[in-house]
Amino acid sequence: MEEVSDGPAVAEGEPAHPDTLSSLFPILIKRYNETYPDHSLPHARLHDLRHIHATTLLLAGVPVHVVAARLGHADPSITLRVYAHVIRAAEASAAEVFAKAINDQKAWC
Repeated sequence: MEEVSDGPAVAEGEPAHPDTLSSLFPILIKRYNETYPDHSLPHARLHDLRHIHATTLLLAGVPVHVVAARLGHADPSITLRVYAHVIRAAEASAAEVFAKAINDQKAWC
């Protein structure tokens, strides 16, 4: 087994236990921040990347069922429940776009 100097051992070519990856993530952030102090990253858990990924896709307009599949949710309703706040924000933006389009149409009439 190859050992990371300040982290848990991971056998090369073997699947890593999720806890191992989670414990390595803060070490990676710390090393990055030491190397690039002017561009440091905030504290984050590995699981936070999952939420960033889903939120970014939803705000970009990717359909909920596609995001659900990427996250491994068996049912898109799970995604809808977890990310309801993101979807509400996107709906508000859509309403603003629609209102602007209607007002722009009035100008043409």
